[in-house]
Amino acid sequence: MRKFFHIAKRRLAPALIAALLPWAPAASALDAADLADIARVERYLNDIRTMRARFIQIAPDGGHTQGTIYLSRPGKLRVEYDPPTPILMIATKIWLIYYDSELGQVSYLPLATTPAEFLVRDSIRLGEDVAVTDIERGLGVLRVSLAGGDIGAGSLTLIFSDNPLELKQWQVIDAQGQKTRITLIDTRFGLSLDPGLFKFVDPTPKRQRRH
Repeated sequence: MRKFFHIAKRRLAPALIAALLPWAPAASALDAADLADIARVERYLNDIRTMRARFIQIAPDGGHTQGTIYLSRPGKLRVEYDPPTPILMIATKIWLIYYDSELGQVSYLPLATTPAEFLVRDSIRLGEDVAVTDIERGLGVLRVSLAGGDIGAGSLTLIFSDNPLELKQWQVIDAQGQKTRITLIDTRFGLSLDPGLFKFVDPTPKRQRRH
């Protein structure tokens, strides 16, 4: 598992990985308006059964990468980066699979040990599985911040356009205060996605099997 984290940090900008790594919930003090907005966000997320979106990822140093994310709930997620970034991540019923095609390395994490399981589960509950630490409202914008139990875990902020509510971006701030942004583009919901998108054939000689 330590090898997986080393590869992920070296080869992949942290925002998507950070959203899939374990969180230690932190305490929060939210008022009635905050709780109402959390309920709206929960309803929005739970209404999403399938999704496809392009994304632009901006690293702390200003570097850009792009790719496509696919979601089919419950249980399925695919994140693929455009060349030259050689990274693919797939969530199956059991595993979160991380594939570096350039290095020819495949790593497996039990899905149940990562918040990827939270993202693909049939019912999402904010404040129970992850801690909501802040709600910010602006002109047509709603920001929902989530964080770990200590400052070293960093924080994750989901950014929605409002009226109607739609997820547009998320931001990750790591333990060093470095910010990475993911912006969703051309997001489509309710699509019929090819089940083959969420299957993975391990190309390594000792593991040639389908997941």
